[in-house]
Amino acid sequence: MGVLPGNNIETMEEKEMSDTYREILVKRETPALKRLLKGAIPVMMILCLVCGIVMWPLLILAVVFALLTFFVAPKMDVEYEYLYVNGELDIDAIYSRQKRKRVGSYDMAELELLAPEKSHALDSYLNNKSVKVKDFTSGTQDAKGYVLIFNHDKGQEIIKVEIDEMIIKDIRRIAPRKVNLM
Repeated sequence: MGVLPGNNIETMEEKEMSDTYREILVKRETPALKRLLKGAIPVMMILCLVCGIVMWPLLILAVVFALLTFFVAPKMDVEYEYLYVNGELDIDAIYSRQKRKRVGSYDMAELELLAPEKSHALDSYLNNKSVKVKDFTSGTQDAKGYVLIFNHDKGQEIIKVEIDEMIIKDIRRIAPRKVNLM
């Protein structure tokens, strides 16, 4: 079905099939200590390699620093990509703009509460130490973050994200009683 000739009225089936698609990229702020470590690890590797010529035990330390350079340092630079499609939120972590890893997939049917990060509606959830909290925000003070609380088979899970108004409106359309913007 669709629009009848000479008539501008949409059918109910067509209206329900409207898709909401949104992609958001959030760069995680790297703390000063991690930036310092990211720069110091390769320098220490080179120093141990050069000094290892004279004192061979330092060669072992150079190998350790090399492993840190190639496996740990790239994970210090993180971006999160949110992909929201019709009530499904997929979150990917992108490390050093090279490697992508799916860190979460969430269905809004399992949503218990959506609220701003500073909302008092979250107090009872955030004070519960047995609930897993995952932070997928930029980590900056001025960012407007939201908290999503999900009920899974394994228990509750708290997700911190920086979503926009378009996603919030769609979640409100899907589950109006589960959205608290106060």
